[in-house]
Amino acid sequence: MLLIDLIREELGLKGTKPGCLEGECGACTVLVNGDAVNSCLFLAVNIDGKDVTTIEGLSRDNQGALLDPVQEAMIHCGGIQCGFCTPGMIMTIKSFQRHCEENQIVPDREEIKKALEGNLCRCTGYTKIIDAVESLFRNP
Repeated sequence: MLLIDLIREELGLKGTKPGCLEGECGACTVLVNGDAVNSCLFLAVNIDGKDVTTIEGLSRDNQGALLDPVQEAMIHCGGIQCGFCTPGMIMTIKSFQRHCEENQIVPDREEIKKALEGNLCRCTGYTKIIDAVESLFRNP
């Protein structure tokens, strides 16, 4: 069983989106031990003993009332439109943010683009998404 199937069908969490189901679009991105992974390529059996976070678990109160700073930045900067890619994009950004903070890196726009290159968005043109990521480091 794939991790995306476990998340969506067994656990009933529908925020993780099945996009291409080939690991190309990033819509199914979740965090496994804090690292972004494509859940459509990750075997569910491999999560034993690992911490898995979906978009539903990202809020600071785990109930959605207190949004994570990444979610707030995406809303504030207009980094969302149709919303299909948004959960996976946010999870990728969260992993990138953690990596940058752990390594005391303030990324420039090119580094942000590179970090997001595994996530496809058909609506936004990426500018506002990149603005949202930049804002995380201007206003920590």
